[in-house]
Amino acid sequence: MLKKAVGVVTRILAERPGAVELEVEIGGEKSKAIAYTNLTPVPEVGDEVILNVTAVSLSLGTGGFHFVMMNLSRPQEDLEPGPGHIMKLRYTPMQQSVLAVEEDDSPDKAEIDSFTSLDRMPVIVGQLHSQLAPATAAVKRLAKPNVRVAYVMTDSAALPIAFSRLVQQLKEAGLLDITITAGQAFGGDIETVNVHTALIAAKTVAKADVCIVCQGPGNVGTGTKYGFSGIEQGEIINAVNTLGGAAIAVSRISFADPRPRHQGISHHTLTALAEVALTPAILPLPMIDEMKLLVLEEQIKRTAITYKHRVRVFDGTPGIRECVDKGIKLSTMGRWFNDDPEFFLAASAAGAAAVELLKSNG
Repeated sequence: MLKKAVGVVTRILAERPGAVELEVEIGGEKSKAIAYTNLTPVPEVGDEVILNVTAVSLSLGTGGFHFVMMNLSRPQEDLEPGPGHIMKLRYTPMQQSVLAVEEDDSPDKAEIDSFTSLDRMPVIVGQLHSQLAPATAAVKRLAKPNVRVAYVMTDSAALPIAFSRLVQQLKEAGLLDITITAGQAFGGDIETVNVHTALIAAKTVAKADVCIVCQGPGNVGTGTKYGFSGIEQGEIINAVNTLGGAAIAVSRISFADPRPRHQGISHHTLTALAEVALTPAILPLPMIDEMKLLVLEEQIKRTAITYKHRVRVFDGTPGIRECVDKGIKLSTMGRWFNDDPEFFLAASAAGAAAVELLKSNG
């Protein structure tokens, strides 16, 4: 189902590279919308726009935003084409060309071709976009001042990186140095065809010391064992090891989520690591209440994680302190840090594990 509506732009709410947040009026009612500036001309107040209202009409995610499909006030205003011949959003009405690092025309092609190994570069592999902030903040807090952190956004959730307010906040706060969009995801500082070349680009082109890989906003989950977008965590761990990196898996932990399958360590983490990841990773657990930690350890003991991966406990507070100091608010699934601290401490613990590996690599 694709549900559309025509609205009029009544106010510009916010702007960031690649996206403009709008207030639009549809049939006398005010709503929020987003226009991606590399897909449609930048809207102005008074412009009439066609909106994709599907998700909001179904009461789904996206933060209550509609999406601008076309500006009827300036339908013939074409955007300037950039270099590159790799199509993203392929075979959809919004397909666009980007210059991917793998292309012959890319100035970085020689770097990609010269790649031999990630040389044990720490790669933090998450499952939810909200794990990004505490993980990268912990790295920046604990590592040497000039450490470079790259974020690879996969295409299993939001495809435009511009949808993420968090990415822009992290870059402005100096907690994230460069972004890479892989697969059908687009809008990063570097564009790549897949996660493998994204990891290679992080090492050779971005000159990153630590890489964080996870989906953008908009995790897809179902009540089935394998039907969730975060299952890619296991596949990404395999890619990291194939390329000679050191994989660190962020554990999805919650003692506040009302759904049984996500209590303690989520079945998402247990499934991805026990069944999908065929190669090893470090699985950091945060220093938390002893009884809660015991619950996590008992859950892990009932899976293949015990002999496939290395489970260790790390202090997760440094990343939280760094986020507080830099004014980054932590939230996930409508819950803030005080509502669900273990979730964020687990991601920060992964950042601490990455710094330990970084130091051991010399």
